[in-house]
Order: sequence, then C-alpha cells, then structure tokens
Amino acid sequence: FILRAHYRSPLNYSDAHLDDAKGALTRLYTALKSVPSPLTPLPKGEGNQLPSPSGRRIEDEGTRWNTPHATRFKAAMDDDFNTPEAVAVLFDLTNEVNRDQSVEAAMQLKTLAGVLGLLQRDPQEFLQSTTSENGLNDASINAQIEARIAAKQAKNFADADRIRKELLAAGIVLEDSAARTTWRRA
Repeated sequence: FILRAHYRSPLNYSDAHLDDAKGALTRLYTALKSVPSPLTPLPKGEGNQLPSPSGRRIEDEGTRWNTPHATRFKAAMDDDFNTPEAVAVLFDLTNEVNRDQSVEAAMQLKTLAGVLGLLQRDPQEFLQSTTSENGLNDASINAQIEARIAAKQAKNFADADRIRKELLAAGIVLEDSAARTTWRRA
C-alpha cells in the first residue's frame, strides 16, 4: 500500500486502496506459486538472500543486475527511491513468470521484491493465511475439501459441486489437479 506512492507524495488512505494492495500482493504470490519448482521462503532475518537452483546463495553468485527487469528496478530505486516504478517492474516480471513459468524469473521476482521487504513468506502459506471474514479456518476448509473428494469418489457430483460453490461463496477458490486439490483465499 505505502510503496505505491512516492515517499514525498501525500498518501491517500482508504479501505479500497488497502484492498487493492492486498490483491496486488496476492497476484505476486500467485505467480510464485504457479512456478513448477517450488521456491523456498526467505529465512527470517537474512534479507533478500535466496537459495538458487545450484544450492548456493544468490548473493554468492551475484544478483544479475544486468537483466532488463533488474536494471529498470535499480534505476527506479536510484531515482529518488521511486517505489511506484519499482513495483511496476515487479508486476512486469510477474507477467513474465505467469507467461513462461520460468524458475529464473520467479527467483529474480522474489529477490527484487525482497529489496522492498515483499514476498518474504511461502506462497502457499500466504495464499491460505488468516481466517477470512466469514470465519472459515484452515481445518474447516480442509474438512469440506475432504467431504468434496469423498462425494466425487462416490460419484455424487451434485454434492461435490455444491461444496465447491459454498466455498467459493465464502471466498475460497479450489484448484484441482491430477494429484490433489489445493485452495486459496479469493
């Protein structure tokens, strides 16, 4: 929310702006979750150090500041701490992650966002975090998912669809795959 305005500009506070910021952060985490190779969350207190595919720290390999996104991000930060432009670079990189499913782009997204203190949590953990306004907690959601799976196995597709619709109405999106069903808050 705060990063979307320049630090010398007035900050327009409203619930709508907070909701927009939450939606934007959800979009960033959803992109990271979509990458086939899971990304490890940043260890607490270690800044933007992130394990790389080779097993070494990215800072040991040197952050690749010569890539177009990193160059734009650095230029934005060097331009009087222009965080709105830096956040725009993160969303351009998010589009690339979503389009190409690139682990390298996802790693760069997480590293650059880490400079701003963003994307510090595991994507799945973030997307399932906190009890929603409707009072559903993780255990009750998982119980309903198990009931839906049982209904599908019993070929009771009407009940399975009803459970999916109830969860969706409560702000829970189910994502089915061949291996399992995952969920996230809408």
